[in-house]
Amino acid sequence: MKLFAYKILFLFTLLTFVGCKKETKSENKPVSNSQNEIEYASSLAIYKHDGYSIVKVINPWPNAENDFTYILKEKNSVVPDSLQKYNTIQVPLQSIVVTSTTIVPYLEMLGVENKLAGFPHTDYISSPKTRKLIDNGTVKNVGQNEKLNMEQLIEMSPELIVTFGIDNNNPMIDNLTKSGLKVLIQADWMEQSPLGKAEWIKLYGALFGKEKEAKTQFDAIIKNYKEALNLVATKKPTATVLYGSMYQDQWYVAKANSWVAQFLKDSKANYLWSDVEGTGSIGLSFEKVLEKAKTANYWIATGPYKTVAELEKINPHYSQFDAFKTKQVYTFEGKIGATGGTIYYESAPSRPDLVLKDFIKIFHPELLPNYTFTFAQKLN
Repeated sequence: MKLFAYKILFLFTLLTFVGCKKETKSENKPVSNSQNEIEYASSLAIYKHDGYSIVKVINPWPNAENDFTYILKEKNSVVPDSLQKYNTIQVPLQSIVVTSTTIVPYLEMLGVENKLAGFPHTDYISSPKTRKLIDNGTVKNVGQNEKLNMEQLIEMSPELIVTFGIDNNNPMIDNLTKSGLKVLIQADWMEQSPLGKAEWIKLYGALFGKEKEAKTQFDAIIKNYKEALNLVATKKPTATVLYGSMYQDQWYVAKANSWVAQFLKDSKANYLWSDVEGTGSIGLSFEKVLEKAKTANYWIATGPYKTVAELEKINPHYSQFDAFKTKQVYTFEGKIGATGGTIYYESAPSRPDLVLKDFIKIFHPELLPNYTFTFAQKLN
């Protein structure tokens, strides 16, 4: 159950829908004629103006009917009357509460981790730098994933709370906004492009007045990612790959347009479910998976396993896969932080270049002979 909780945290973090101003898609018209600063992310747009920025969060959850618009206003600037109906956030921020570990690396990359005031279930945070802030009391534990401590947040009065939404049934955030707290909903978890996820660092650049630093960081990630792509440019995707593990009675395999499948494609691997269109995953029976992937060359298992023996103990039927027999089994979830958080869930979205290199190292080790895995581990 603890492992499953980590996965839920990585995807949703807080099962709430933010009570802030929104516009239906039929009413959603362009609010700026300036150029969008965002290139890869599909759920984020940022339009920079003199003294303020317009931030749009698009398709914040599956089948969303609403988008969100925020005005980031600098001190002493004037925002046009036509934008007054949108939520205004004074920037640069001096304090923030976030609800997903994926945001922590962005703050650290921009050097503003000391502005983090609170986080739900701080044990999930693995970064040593931010853990020091937790240990010395700078970052407060503000509740659990699905239930923020509202009284504590009101008392703390952070300048902004950043959270996720997956439906419109939780009144908690509505109550926070009614208490005068600013709330912003983000949707980095909806991005399927590896570079699209990482580009959300630009939102935090805009929130903390670190736009140049965010662009520099992201440009370096793009450069590294493209260099990794060039390494495998002439390679054929011959290595067949099984991905996932059983959870209860289902094996969830990533669909062809998902974040994971994109890495497998970019690393020139033959992912066996690349013909299943869509994002997210699909649940299959063990028999269906075995039928298709029994002879797969590699198995990328989901779970914090250390050895193939441990994997077999969980489910003896795993030993039927050829990748198990040849010990070509890897996991990206085996590295755990000091208090139990999964490092991959926290850091991988912000560093897709390192994730891609890990995959290339697995499938084409001769291309990166001196490279050491960042996230991946081979099961002993």
